Amino acid sequence: MKVLLTGGAGFVGGHTCEVLLKRGDEVVLLDNVNDYYDQRLKEHTLDILRSVPTGKLTEYLIDLRDLDAVTKVFEEHKFDVICHLAAQAGVRHSIQHAISNVQTNILATVHLLELSRKHNVPNFVMASSSSVYGKSSTPPFSEDQLCNKPISPYAATKRSCELFAHTYHHLYNQNVTCLRFFTVYGPRGRPDMAAYKFIDRIYHDRAIDKYGDGSAIREFTYISDIVDGVIAAIDNPRPYEIVNLGGGATHTLNELISTIEKHCGKKALINQMPDQPGDVPLTSADQKRAQAILNFHPKVSLDDGIRQTVHWYLMYQKLNKGLTNGV
Repeated sequence: MKVLLTGGAGFVGGHTCEVLLKRGDEVVLLDNVNDYYDQRLKEHTLDILRSVPTGKLTEYLIDLRDLDAVTKVFEEHKFDVICHLAAQAGVRHSIQHAISNVQTNILATVHLLELSRKHNVPNFVMASSSSVYGKSSTPPFSEDQLCNKPISPYAATKRSCELFAHTYHHLYNQNVTCLRFFTVYGPRGRPDMAAYKFIDRIYHDRAIDKYGDGSAIREFTYISDIVDGVIAAIDNPRPYEIVNLGGGATHTLNELISTIEKHCGKKALINQMPDQPGDVPLTSADQKRAQAILNFHPKVSLDDGIRQTVHWYLMYQKLNKGLTNGV
């Protein structure tokens, strides 16, 4: 299978690419390796991918907003599937940089949908987010809820991409699966995400910013479970689907902190902060659809996932001689 994978130097993209290569697929990786977070972590991911002995990896370090550059990639290759995992993530970042968030997320997605149509790519899989549910949704969040009141530019861009995907399915009969990720964490995770940030700060005896009283609830999902869902969507084209991918259980922010303290062997220093604008108080995934069409069953508990993440983090610190990634 020949896969165009966007965001391959990133967190979910890198892990997905690694699995595809290990099973012998040909992967054409697109990423602009921007400086949203420390590029050394992205280079670390690329080094891992380049060392996989199976499959075939081709890299294009381009910006998906550059239509001419992306068009040339489609002209040079014939793809069996597009796996679109690139995005400008981060709720807080989107509030501060709304215009660039729209350009990076929506425009890039439409570029790929349009080129997929023109080149008759049989399957299109794209990352969405649990952020689309906003404050008006009823837990556990099911895919048929309306999701018309996003509370951050990031959430609005992700919902917009889902709507564009439906438009292309309706007009051109494209097969598109939109995967709503629920708070992904794990090795090589983004340094701006809570799990990595808290591990890094607790390890270095630096205070963590805790927004609100810690009662906010999230469905944390370990990276290997997310990748299982992505691979299943790649292997099983659907006419048009929106599918939740969550970890199978919910936990409070306080529970996350205590689990990280346990595996770091240190207590957290707390810098108490007010609630963060754009954050939803609860995420909880109804996963009946994921189970039915993707045979998706998350396997990794929060305790085991944090244990594995801390283990990787300590190895990465040794590799980079105490690199803190500036978080």
